[in-house]
Amino acid sequence: MRAMRALSLACLLAAGASAAAAEQVGEVGVDWAGNDIVIEAISDPKVQGVTCHIAYFERGLLDRLSNGNWFEDPSNASIACRQTGPITIGDIDRSEDGEDLFRTPRSIILKSLRVKRIWDEANQTQIYLAHANELTNGSAKLAISTVPVRLD
Repeated sequence: MRAMRALSLACLLAAGASAAAAEQVGEVGVDWAGNDIVIEAISDPKVQGVTCHIAYFERGLLDRLSNGNWFEDPSNASIACRQTGPITIGDIDRSEDGEDLFRTPRSIILKSLRVKRIWDEANQTQIYLAHANELTNGSAKLAISTVPVRLD
């Protein structure tokens, strides 16, 4: 699966997409079939001083072989973002749609897990939304975290 993440990142870079790099900071084995919970740190490249930690499930080889569906992982994720230094906001997308901060594949081509940054101007807050993006069927699996930013 790590090879799939590396291939996806290479494809994103080749396509000119900008995505923050994630650094794995933890991995917890959850069963004898090799399934793991992976925890990654993502520093926001356009909002210095904010770091998000995302946790997601990664199926092991034994689980893939015994259950079929070889090329897909669940889309569930949890996210927590915090101020980890002085905050400096760069040139961010301030539209309602926001912009992708991070994405990682959850299947070979049809599904990805994304983290999107959305600026809430009225409340001076960065919103970070982790959600699944699927080609054919949308998903209601999501998690949200916010970081207040005082620009006064």
